[in-house]
Amino acid sequence: MLFYITTLNLAHILKADPPAPGDTPEAVAAFDAWNQSDFLCRNYILNDLSDALYNVYSPIKIVKALWESLDKKYWTEDAGMKKFIVGRFLDYKMVDSKTVISQVQELQLILHEIHAEKMELSEYFQVADVIEKLPPSWKDFKNYFKHKRMEMRLEDLIVRLRIEKENCCADKKSRSIMETKANIVEK
Repeated sequence: MLFYITTLNLAHILKADPPAPGDTPEAVAAFDAWNQSDFLCRNYILNDLSDALYNVYSPIKIVKALWESLDKKYWTEDAGMKKFIVGRFLDYKMVDSKTVISQVQELQLILHEIHAEKMELSEYFQVADVIEKLPPSWKDFKNYFKHKRMEMRLEDLIVRLRIEKENCCADKKSRSIMETKANIVEK
């Protein structure tokens, strides 16, 4: 809405107090221009509200008061959203039944939402968190990286996870081939 109001060159009205009406032609013209801009801006905003919200906010006659009221309402909701996203981040646990890479991508989406809400986490913290949230079957890999002294970026960790996953798949394949060959020899 702010972008739309700005493109209409009415954004200044959202913060402005009405000019004092005066007797001079300039003061009357300024007051009339402000009233016209206030009227347009207020109605553009009200027009975009749902019917239920329109009934709540239509009694407010000055756009500055309307804007401040809506701003308070949605900033309060933003604060609740931040807490919800942080809760999702803290509660996220990886499981063995899904691939690690898909779970890391889910965690990256949550981290993106955190950054979009202007909450910053250092990259070192993000890497440490991903390592800590690895599923139980990745215990050895997790311990190796917990004791490693060098810092790495999140992208580097993801590359290492992909390599480790491919190595595990290759090891399983080679073991199954060896077992098959061993069974053939025994018979």
